[in-house]
Amino acid sequence: MKARKTETVGVACGVGAYVLWGAFPAFFGVLGPAGSVEILAHRVVWTLALMLVVLWVSGRIRSLRGLGVRTWLLVAAASALIAVNWGTYIYGVTSDRVVETALGYFVNPLVSVLLGVVIFRERLVPAQIVALALAAAAVVVITVDYGHPPFIALTLALSFALYGLCKKVMPLDPRTSLTAEGIVAGPIALGYLVFLAVAGTGTFLGHGPGHSLLLIAAGPVTALPLLLFGAAAQRVPLRTLGMLQYLTPALQMVWGVAVLHEDMPASRWIGFALIWLALAIFTTDALVRVRRGRRTLRSSQEPVQ
Repeated sequence: MKARKTETVGVACGVGAYVLWGAFPAFFGVLGPAGSVEILAHRVVWTLALMLVVLWVSGRIRSLRGLGVRTWLLVAAASALIAVNWGTYIYGVTSDRVVETALGYFVNPLVSVLLGVVIFRERLVPAQIVALALAAAAVVVITVDYGHPPFIALTLALSFALYGLCKKVMPLDPRTSLTAEGIVAGPIALGYLVFLAVAGTGTFLGHGPGHSLLLIAAGPVTALPLLLFGAAAQRVPLRTLGMLQYLTPALQMVWGVAVLHEDMPASRWIGFALIWLALAIFTTDALVRVRRGRRTLRSSQEPVQ
C-alpha cells in the first residue's frame, strides 16, 4: 500500500513537471520586450538565487563544499550545455518557432540512444535501429520542407542529451547540481545584465513592474519542474518517466499549431509522423524488454523443487 502511494505521488510529480515544461511557450512568449539572451541571463540569475535559498532552508548548503576538480568540470560542462539548451529554446519561442522546439524534444530520446552507442558502446537492438532510421528519414523530410536542417530542434535534442549524460555521471543530487551549475553560469549572466543596465538597453526596469516580476519569475518557473522531476525520478520507474516525457513536446506542439497558428504544410506533418512512429517503436520495444527482464528475474528467484 505504501509503495503504491509513493508511486502515485511520483507520477503526480512527473506529470506536473512535464506539464509545466509543456507550458513554457506561454510563459516565455510574454517576455517579448526582452531579447532571448537577456531572458536567459535572468533565468540563470533568479534560478540560482532561488536554489541557494532552497539549499539553505533544507540544510544542504554545505553540500557545495569540498567538491573535487572532476566534479566542478562536470558541473561546468553541464552548465554550458543547459545554457545552450535554454537559450536555444527561448530563441525558438520568441521567434515563433515553437513547433520546431517541440520537434527537438520529440527527437531527444532517440539522440540519447545514439549517444549511448557512440560514447558507451551500447549495442542497438533491431527495433532501435529501425527507430533511428525513421528519425533520420524524418530529419531529411523536414530539412527539405524548411529548406535547411531544423537547427533549433537538433541543437535542443543534442544539448539536452549531452546534459543528461553529464548528470548521469555527476555525483550530486539534483538540488545541489542545479545550484552548482548556477554558480558557474551566474557571474557571467549577472555581468551581462549589469552591462545591459549600464548601456541602457536592458528591459528589467523600463517596461513596468509587471515585466520585472515576470523576469524574476523565470527563476521559480525554471526550478519548480526540475524539483518535481527530481522527486518523480526517486519514486517511479524510468520507463514511467519515459512515457510521461512526451507530454512536454505534445503540449508545446499544440500551443504552436492551435494558439500561434504556425505553418504546418503536409510535408512537415509527414516528418512529424515519422518521428512519432519511431518513438512508438522505440517505446514499445523498451516496455517489452523491461517486462521480459522482470519475468526472467522472477523465474530465477523461484525456489527449485
